[in-house]
Amino acid sequence: MLKDSIVTDNDVLCWFAMSAPFQKELEAQRLLDKLSIENYVPMCYRVVVRNKKKRREWCPAIHNLIFVRSTRKVIQEAKTCYIPFLQYLTRQSGGRNLPIVVPDNQMQQFIQASSVEGKKLIYLTVDELGRLNQGVRVRVIGGPFDGVEGIFQRVKGCRSKRVVIWLQGIIAVVLAEIHPDLIELLE
Repeated sequence: MLKDSIVTDNDVLCWFAMSAPFQKELEAQRLLDKLSIENYVPMCYRVVVRNKKKRREWCPAIHNLIFVRSTRKVIQEAKTCYIPFLQYLTRQSGGRNLPIVVPDNQMQQFIQASSVEGKKLIYLTVDELGRLNQGVRVRVIGGPFDGVEGIFQRVKGCRSKRVVIWLQGIIAVVLAEIHPDLIELLE
């Protein structure tokens, strides 16, 4: 889960959940790559219609969402000089809006789960996250999702229970159907 600690130190390296409005997440990613700032945009295949023809394209799973791993000081400098449209996603705490920081271990598991191509992943937005019922905490053992921890639960639109990797308040990714032999219960 997200930590409620206030990020006040500008020199702490961490993952920030950020927004690139008007579907500029790929442009922001390109600029951050040029600046050698680590970032991640969850991607998936979607069917799009262009010139009255359907095509399958590799595109952002959730528009406007990008995760940036850096210090707050470096991000502020990049925003000021190169990427003015990049914005922090925030949450309310004590009457203040604080940037959402994702713990490293959660982010690594999310990246591992969402970068497996060829698997039918389902992405849920913040609005859909509220509808999730708490299930049982599990760890996947073996296969492409080896070591990924999440919640084993029923998801609307899926016939069987699935493992859900949840970045609280931001996004969730529902993994493809996993054989029960590859699931270990956590306490």
